[in-house]
Amino acid sequence: MVAEILHGVLYVFPRPALPHARTASRLGVKLGGPFDLGEGGPGGWHILDEPELHLGPAEEEDDLVPDLAGWRVERMPKLPRTAHLTLPPDWVCEVLSRRTEATDRAEKMPIYAREGVRHAWLIHPIRRTLEVFALEADRHWKLLTVHRGARRVRAEPFAQLELDLGLLWPDEEEAPGNDEDEDDPTPPPREDDPTPPPRSEAKRAPAKARKRTRP
Repeated sequence: MVAEILHGVLYVFPRPALPHARTASRLGVKLGGPFDLGEGGPGGWHILDEPELHLGPAEEEDDLVPDLAGWRVERMPKLPRTAHLTLPPDWVCEVLSRRTEATDRAEKMPIYAREGVRHAWLIHPIRRTLEVFALEADRHWKLLTVHRGARRVRAEPFAQLELDLGLLWPDEEEAPGNDEDEDDPTPPPREDDPTPPPRSEAKRAPAKARKRTRP
């Protein structure tokens, strides 16, 4: 299970299906070499899979777990030796599914904007879309573009890399399996409507209930 506290509400989701995990893992591999390790690229980033973020004032703290997140080295020279981070990342990526999309868009994206995250990607492995957002001066998201299909693209803040989107999607012969997240009839987002509101199936409970159980 994945648990997050957003705006004082506890959201609990099952672990993602394998196509979701594979997309996130492959994206981390493609970005980690040139931008984290500096192999064939400029370096200058710390890129983490599923980091735990504690953002906002302590009495109203939001606890989030993006699929991937990145910090520029000039803002975070070294990783802290803690289980979570309080410094907002420079880039986040959420890999969407039917169960999580509404929460990612309506709850988590506004928190990232509030905290000054400069760049966000929303990826849907079944629809095969990459939405690229940039934060404007008024801390509202601007949708820069929606990439679809197996294209080779450049996307901020990693535009120095030509990313082959075809490597991120499930193979055609892979069966969806029993996870209904992988049978998603919802059409891809339009560039003039970046935040369609599919229904969230997260379990809700008062945030303080979870905090009492934390070690």
